[in-house]
Amino acid sequence: MHFDILLQQVLNGLVLGSVYALVALGYTMVYGILQLINFAHGDVLMIGAMVGVTVVGLLAGSGLPGPVILLIALAAAIPACIVLSLAIERIAYRPLRNAPRLAPLITAIGVSIVIQTLAMIVWKPNPIVFPDLLPTDPIHIGGALLAPKQLLILVVSGLTMAGLLLLVNRTWLGRAMRATAENPRVAGLMGVNSNRVIAATFSIGAALAAVAGVLVAMNYNIAQFSMGFIPGLKAFTAAVLGGIGNLGGAVLGGLLLGVIESLGAGYIGDLTGGFLGSHYQDIFAFIVLIVVLVFRPSGLLGERVADRA
Repeated sequence: MHFDILLQQVLNGLVLGSVYALVALGYTMVYGILQLINFAHGDVLMIGAMVGVTVVGLLAGSGLPGPVILLIALAAAIPACIVLSLAIERIAYRPLRNAPRLAPLITAIGVSIVIQTLAMIVWKPNPIVFPDLLPTDPIHIGGALLAPKQLLILVVSGLTMAGLLLLVNRTWLGRAMRATAENPRVAGLMGVNSNRVIAATFSIGAALAAVAGVLVAMNYNIAQFSMGFIPGLKAFTAAVLGGIGNLGGAVLGGLLLGVIESLGAGYIGDLTGGFLGSHYQDIFAFIVLIVVLVFRPSGLLGERVADRA
């Protein structure tokens, strides 16, 4: 019986952590190239979710199968997030590339507030229901239960992350990203257009955030203008935990953070009589962040910038 509970908590943690990993990859790619923490990245996730839930609402009475509607929602959310992210990079970050590091950091926070406010105006403050588009009968795995939408999150996240790692390690664009991360000026002398590489990096990160946003809204059956803030902070924590600037570290950090949160909310909550249960699960992420920064600031897989993407 105790093993069944452990398995259930681990599976829940992997579902949660896979979403964190998707978002953390966007943070870590941008940091690896620009040494910039894009705190507006969580709000790109939110825009993906809001565009997705809008499309789902428009197609609700069309008679299309649920999985098809979900695919169309993803197909609409991804380009919307890419356009938004490219606009953020061009308007807010590019003019500040040579500025002191504090300037783009403050700008990122300001951009986050602006995006949230605009989303609140467009979609209103009230939460929007994201209807179930997949079967709701749970799947039995050992002694644990996994909803079809949770299984879909694991599969989509796994395939997306694997595709990104292949792109970075096996394609020309990936080599250009690594070269730009190591030394933008030398990369430019070798024929690499750093502006295009940076734009591609923001686009890829935005696509990952869009996927994560739709998956989060689908999992919790709700979308709201402020929903990107906490996942964004936790994804940043995951990137720091794994070693920010390291793609494999972002994936590892996201999965570990999800499992730590799930186990903490489940087991520590029971030990404290519910005092530190699911309502307080957010504290575990930030406890992990503090511990990592104190004892291993470079993260679990931290390495030199030249090997980052």
